Amino acid sequence: MTTLIVDDEPIARRVLREGLELIPDVQVVGEADNGRSALAEIEKLRPELVFLDLQMPVMSGFEVVRNLAGKAAPMPIIVVVTAYDHYAVEAFDAGAVDYLLKPVQDARLKKAVERARSMRQQPLEIANHAASVAAAAVARAPVPAGRKIVARSGSDYLLLETDEVLAFQAERELVWIITAKQRFLATQPLCSIEQRLPASQFQRVHRNAVVNVNHIRKMSTLTSQRWLITLSNSLQLVVSKRQAHTIRQILHW
Repeated sequence: MTTLIVDDEPIARRVLREGLELIPDVQVVGEADNGRSALAEIEKLRPELVFLDLQMPVMSGFEVVRNLAGKAAPMPIIVVVTAYDHYAVEAFDAGAVDYLLKPVQDARLKKAVERARSMRQQPLEIANHAASVAAAAVARAPVPAGRKIVARSGSDYLLLETDEVLAFQAERELVWIITAKQRFLATQPLCSIEQRLPASQFQRVHRNAVVNVNHIRKMSTLTSQRWLITLSNSLQLVVSKRQAHTIRQILHW
């Protein structure tokens, strides 16, 4: 099976490539590091199978599938790859052929390939899976320009502009919307909020925090792979090792 690997992390792509090289009759024909380049590689290489990360800069995995579903060309088989189990289950429920959780285990990777191989001669079923994921992507579309973020303060509901929000921070089952002077309760889980935020403006820096990159005022090194960011209201948040490289890319370091 001709295969394309799509992930913004070089290490994650290498792990997948090395695992796939151990599986007979699988040929990795290319790699892509964001959603937009993934679409170009899929059009050029016509892979039968695509391992697709969901959380990427420029264009998410959900958006990639939505774009593919609108084309007349044969659909590749999509296997979702993510570090977040709730995203994986969500994508699988939406129609993805299979999913892998990072770090990817060789035995689980082999099962995903076997499942994909069993579908090679079923283009209609492949297309139906993709259409289901594309429909889910529409529901997770970013907040359009002019739309507000709903916040709650006691029994009152407020409508905030995206520019007003400095960060979203989760504390167990609660999610706080942080502005320059105060914080409000959100009406949705952090993962749902993140899917609808403009990717060019908001970035996850930790599993419990999403920040408005326009309000980052300082980045300080804690260790070689850990950073401390300071926002415009002096709030400080630790950037996880997994997200540090993405923050540097967004800030054009």
